[in-house]
Amino acid sequence: MFKILKSLSRSLGGGKTAEAKAQAAPKAGGTLLDKVNKGAPAAQAGSPKSAEERCGIPAKMPKNEIRAQLKILFRRYNRSASSLDAKTRAEADKMLDAIVEVREKHFGEI
Repeated sequence: MFKILKSLSRSLGGGKTAEAKAQAAPKAGGTLLDKVNKGAPAAQAGSPKSAEERCGIPAKMPKNEIRAQLKILFRRYNRSASSLDAKTRAEADKMLDAIVEVREKHFGEI
């Protein structure tokens, strides 16, 4: 059975095995995921970000776009706040606090 799967993967993959593909993939600076992951520790190690920076809101963003961005972020992190993973919950709590801070700053008290 494994021989069949191996031959199918070779025939569908252009003759390369999975090992050869894995070795050939990170040639040109790595994948997008590698680039993102390399930048993540540097961003966390730097100075603490403001609430707007954490939410991805530039200084001159119109109010309707701010509202839409906050709406999307709230949906995402409100779901994560009930996660079983403690690290995910902690990150979600920080982001929800940042969302509230930005909302109060731009739209007044809730």
